Amino acid sequence: MPVQNYIKLFRENRRLLESGSSAVLNGRRDVALENLEKYGLPSNSMEEYLHSNVSEWFEPDWGINLGRIDIPTSSAAAFRCNVPNLNARSYFMLNDIFEAERSPDRTTLQEVIIAGSVRELSLERPDIIERYYDTISDTNKAGAAAINTLFAQDGFVLYISDNVTVEKPIQLVSLLSSPVDLMVNRRVLIIVGTNVRVKLLLCDHAISPAAFLTTQVVELFAGQGSNIELYDLEETHAAGFRFNELYLKQDSYTDVTVNLITLHNGKTRNSVYATLEGGGASLSLNGVAITDKSQHVDNFTFVDHRVPNCTSSELFNYVLDQQSVGVFAGKVLVRPGAQHTVSQQKNRNICLTRQSRVFTQPQLEIYADDVKCSHGATVGRLDENALFYMRQRGIPEQEARMLLLIAFVNEVIDLVELEPFRNRLKRLVEKRFRGELSQCEGCRVCR
Repeated sequence: MPVQNYIKLFRENRRLLESGSSAVLNGRRDVALENLEKYGLPSNSMEEYLHSNVSEWFEPDWGINLGRIDIPTSSAAAFRCNVPNLNARSYFMLNDIFEAERSPDRTTLQEVIIAGSVRELSLERPDIIERYYDTISDTNKAGAAAINTLFAQDGFVLYISDNVTVEKPIQLVSLLSSPVDLMVNRRVLIIVGTNVRVKLLLCDHAISPAAFLTTQVVELFAGQGSNIELYDLEETHAAGFRFNELYLKQDSYTDVTVNLITLHNGKTRNSVYATLEGGGASLSLNGVAITDKSQHVDNFTFVDHRVPNCTSSELFNYVLDQQSVGVFAGKVLVRPGAQHTVSQQKNRNICLTRQSRVFTQPQLEIYADDVKCSHGATVGRLDENALFYMRQRGIPEQEARMLLLIAFVNEVIDLVELEPFRNRLKRLVEKRFRGELSQCEGCRVCR
């Protein structure tokens, strides 16, 4: 569907769309509309999307649930994202609507932690949502943010006040379910105060075989001295199109870890825009993609070092099989005056067939003279010497190949500090390479 069709759809249904939302969300739509008209949808004619023609993802005549009609689904109610021993506080979204009846009552968390529906909280506490919603996401370019802001009616919000250690991980389980092909526009707003420690897990699952186009915009505010771990896991299916943008703003002495894991998908574009605005901030940004068939994974990162004495590290490992495609483009910008910046960026790729493809473009742009920055990328096949060594010791070739691939992927998985989730990932990765069902318990798509 061309961009003009989306604009027309919005204008013709604006009253209906806004009736199911709130004043704060509705107040951001005019700027998003103006920017969508100006910049349009992304396409591979733009350098940032050179190897991912995402404009094709928007061409089908997707259904959009503007009237917030209840979608009948029995599988969603039974679904559990099973991570043994995680002991997380789990919240649920069905498509782009927060499911309050399946999520914990936020009043039990008192005022130090507020979690729930963006729409509901913007009605009850507009001071919080107005201050943060759509303030670091960028609709001033071709991307998912403009169309997401235009059509989003709900989402998930997490607000943590100062000096809080959140003992249990907080998990957001986003389920895609529909009897017809559907476009889903989801918002996630995470506001972390000063001196906070929290672990966050975002899980995306498809539980019906319909095709989905998901636009997701995540805004994460890291307050001074906070320690945040954010893990994003995608386990959908081949009929899924995911356009995910994460915007991160770090204050001074923050320590943030972001890990993007793609185990099952159709076509995925993850974009991370990280701004280090306070001295002493540290960012660890990592990712894993395992693909086969005609799957496509594109990870784009932009790390903006604006002040001195900050560090960032990136490690993205891909394993590509059959006709799948992987893309990595990472840019680190060190602005004038951002002295003593330390930055390292690595992208490593294994192509298992001649038909698989990977495009990699690590970049450094430095305007300060007292920095330590490096970047690099490798593309290759399995180490034949290591394979030969293992076979000489009696390990069958297929098993040896799988063990080498697991070790390659675990280089990133081992950076996951949340032990139950790390153990679960290792099990899922092994099952993925063995060709076994590796969806979480409750998924019926592949059964």
